[in-house]
Amino acid sequence: MAFKEDFLFGVATAAYQIEGAVNEDGRGKTIWDTFCETPGKVARGESGAIANDHYHRYLEDVAIMKELGVKAYRFSMAWSRMFPQGDSQREERGFDFYNRLIDALLDAGIEPIATLYHWDLPQALQDQGGWASRQTPLRLSEYAAAAAEAFGDRVQKFAPINEPWVMSWLGHGLGYHAPGIADYATAIAASHHTMLGHNLSFKAIKAVRPNALVGPVLSQSNADVDDITDPKQMRAAAVMDMNQNKFWMDAFFAGKYPELAYELYGERLTKLIQPGDLDRQPHDFVGINYYFNQRIGHEVAADHPNRVRVVDELAGLSMISTSIGNVTDMGWPITPYGLEDLLVRWTREYPETLPPIYITENGAAYDDEPGEDGRIRDQRRIDYLNDHLMAVQSAIARGADVRGYMQWSMMDNFEWSVGFAKRFGIVHVDYATQKRTIKDSGFWYRDTIRCNGSNLVERIVDFA
Repeated sequence: MAFKEDFLFGVATAAYQIEGAVNEDGRGKTIWDTFCETPGKVARGESGAIANDHYHRYLEDVAIMKELGVKAYRFSMAWSRMFPQGDSQREERGFDFYNRLIDALLDAGIEPIATLYHWDLPQALQDQGGWASRQTPLRLSEYAAAAAEAFGDRVQKFAPINEPWVMSWLGHGLGYHAPGIADYATAIAASHHTMLGHNLSFKAIKAVRPNALVGPVLSQSNADVDDITDPKQMRAAAVMDMNQNKFWMDAFFAGKYPELAYELYGERLTKLIQPGDLDRQPHDFVGINYYFNQRIGHEVAADHPNRVRVVDELAGLSMISTSIGNVTDMGWPITPYGLEDLLVRWTREYPETLPPIYITENGAAYDDEPGEDGRIRDQRRIDYLNDHLMAVQSAIARGADVRGYMQWSMMDNFEWSVGFAKRFGIVHVDYATQKRTIKDSGFWYRDTIRCNGSNLVERIVDFA
């Protein structure tokens, strides 16, 4: 099997994870700058203040992408580089940087795909209520219109928000990510307001650039249930699926929230909804970020360290979530079959409204370092990417309209609250010297792109 000739193979990154230069050229402070400055929030006290210094080294990084033969680069723009306070006051040096980056990509024959918001909210907007406030979606839509006007002559695909579930629930419900709030009512407000912010941004972009392609980018996971005869485990799985998957899919492709959301969120959700908020937009694509399935196991004590905390709060159930089998350096299980399942599932559940699908993130963290010869032999990452691309091929064969795949990540980078120790890249970065070295997985990905995936091999793997 091979992918079609026009299948869009690419790589992905995010601004705060690679750009650095946080105090240069008028960039405003973000919630991640503040989070990193807060003791105990990020491993080893690390931050993205320098990161990969991509702000100054973007031409080198584009040259590496060209060497790898990638057809597309999904990157995020730092809102606070262009609007330091998140208001109408522009910083032209920020616009200039993204103009230079986009032009360099096009000169290299690489399609730029822009994410407008990848979690780095201007701190000034957080100080005014952040995603708990209805004003933030309005500010996002204004920023989206300005970005579409400035870059839409060269950028065709725009995603207003990356992974609204992660930033809503890990940032506002559990406090693991910026802004570090642990309050479920705030997480529910952020969930609704990110949905609203996306819809408003969709309309704002289309008003400026009617031919632009706009879609949501969603982090998704299936529930792997230990015992499907256990009603508690099945209930927990349903809650997990609603919270992470169906809340967003129903909102964007059915124009409503699932009934279970109203049952569990109650007035914390209903009080937020105003007429028109859930009007379904005619999306041009949907991006799916997939890494692993979520295990749902037997019930444990509420203070058990490995319980599913969102489910624990919402459903009144404390279920074990410890991974089984091989895991990546993030401790995440390796479940490529879950990606196929999701792609086929959405194709069947939203037959009339689901647009073309792009895998906008997929990858694995492994800490392989250069050997004595300088070569980085990361076979585990090659196996991971092979198996997930095979899952995409299988889903396409079963009817899923998947148009592209963006590997995460183009290079090692700042991995949010766990700092620099977790390496997702197909390009190694020595953070002391900023030297970039293509890993074996990078050369493998180059070869995969060249042959449109005809080199993929079906491996016999025990995922249990």
